[in-house]
Amino acid sequence: MSYSEFTLRKVKQAFGLTTLEGSRFLTDIAPIAPSATLSDFLEESLPLAIATGTEKVRSELIISPVLVEVRKILQRQISVFSGAEFTVDPKAGLNGVCGFLISRSPEQLEIEAPAVVIVEAKKADLNRGIGQCIAEMVAAQKFNEVNAQFIPSIYGSVSSGTVWRFLKLERQTVTIDLTDYPLPPVEQILGMLVWMAQKG
Repeated sequence: MSYSEFTLRKVKQAFGLTTLEGSRFLTDIAPIAPSATLSDFLEESLPLAIATGTEKVRSELIISPVLVEVRKILQRQISVFSGAEFTVDPKAGLNGVCGFLISRSPEQLEIEAPAVVIVEAKKADLNRGIGQCIAEMVAAQKFNEVNAQFIPSIYGSVSSGTVWRFLKLERQTVTIDLTDYPLPPVEQILGMLVWMAQKG
């Protein structure tokens, strides 16, 4: 198996996880105004990404620039990886490529612990990406433990670029916020991602 083969049912069974659905854990987070650079870029790229509609285009023209902005806001003290190989435990199926991964390490040449946020891009049906995202979050949790960088929470998102759904993994419990957060506006999404990158 690899990350992409995990459904919600499979990932729960494989790792003995419990899910809490509908609980909002991103409350009272202040929005963050984007830089003029990001605002201008999204003004041009959003219509193109929506019209073209592919996962790749949405990743490149919406998700990636937003995550680069998060790194900039945090003064480049985090690292952002896109399409990176993240093999942690092949026997358990925790291998393959992550859509996007944020580490709290500023090292950019390779992924260093602690990994704190996973973002998985999906074209439309966000539910289909939840199992995959959770598997990557479990891998991040194990990766941090192996590297003696245990942190209490790993955060995740399944996103089409214009819609974001957030998850949280604490030990064996996954909280799935069933609120779909839109982009635009980008301010709320930036606030949430910055909070997650700092909070884990």
